[in-house]
Amino acid sequence: MKFSCDKKNLSEAVFNVSLAVASKSTLIALEGILLVCKDGQLTLTGYNLDLGIIKTIPVSMEQEGSVVLNARLFSEILRKMPSDEISLSTDDKLLTLIKGGGAEFTILGISTAEYPDMPVLKDERNFSMPCFLLKNMINQTLFAVAVTEQTPVHTGSLFDLKDGVLNIVSVDGYRLAMRKEKVNVSEDFSFVVPGKTLSEVCKLLPDEEDQAVKVNVSSKHILFEIAGYTIISRLLEGQFLDYQSAIPKQHTTQVKISVKDFSSSIERASIIITDRIKSPIKSVFEDDSIQISCTTSMGKVFDSVPAQIEGDPVTIGFNNKYMIDALKATGCDEVYLEMGGALSPIKVVPLSSDNFLFLVLPVRLKTES
Repeated sequence: MKFSCDKKNLSEAVFNVSLAVASKSTLIALEGILLVCKDGQLTLTGYNLDLGIIKTIPVSMEQEGSVVLNARLFSEILRKMPSDEISLSTDDKLLTLIKGGGAEFTILGISTAEYPDMPVLKDERNFSMPCFLLKNMINQTLFAVAVTEQTPVHTGSLFDLKDGVLNIVSVDGYRLAMRKEKVNVSEDFSFVVPGKTLSEVCKLLPDEEDQAVKVNVSSKHILFEIAGYTIISRLLEGQFLDYQSAIPKQHTTQVKISVKDFSSSIERASIIITDRIKSPIKSVFEDDSIQISCTTSMGKVFDSVPAQIEGDPVTIGFNNKYMIDALKATGCDEVYLEMGGALSPIKVVPLSSDNFLFLVLPVRLKTES
């Protein structure tokens, strides 16, 4: 194999496909990037058996061929190269010469025979949507994905397509995040994408409104086509939470709040909460104000913020981090908090639409003597 190309294009491709490279593996080839040079193009692949990322760039090819190079080492070499033009050649013994300006590196490659095959999707369903919209939907729900393997299927987000509407839902046992948008899909189906995959997909999704992402889904895998990148991931199996049943249908208290003011008040009360010293935030909603307090072994905090309250007064406790995460994900200046009592989930919804919904489970407060 022998080719030359622009360093910037190659470095960017290497960096992005490295998102799917295993940092440590018993199969040494998985710590590398597969390079295949053919027909004047270089295809780069990173794959860790769960997630794969593929990118093809144009090169000036002199000889086709393929090799696997250690991703960390290859990326570092490219970063340190003094020239904007890179040439790379590999001999029959997999010795790979990388040249740029006056610098030369010779490293030993790995046989492509040791690199596992990527999955092939069969009987897939597909749809497309604007890149910026999918990015927004993932960002507004990813925070609620479970981080422990207690219920493995909840370490991903549910994509539920029904009646031309896509619902993306994340749950972790303490909170729920749901975001929905209309999409051009005629059939109903659902699947669960690992949170780690969605995190990497978000990094590759551009913000431009005129670019679309194509999504192909089979029974076990999903494929995203994003701005020249192909991302393949396994899907999670198992019974996802019946999220529609988990969402309260009625409330007895509705509170219109300033997201900034409420978040700032919770953050002030959180000063005396640490990973070692934990306590819920106590909030009393009555008389058009929210009284916020917290007591730990470090001390006490009391604060209050104005709010528009309709319905019954309520006193409720909640985890400070979970509420702040939900408020931050709204992207709104003002939202409604809806509650059905001290032990019902706190629902966070927009003022004039239904495109997102967040639930934060309450924490039982100790009875004061």
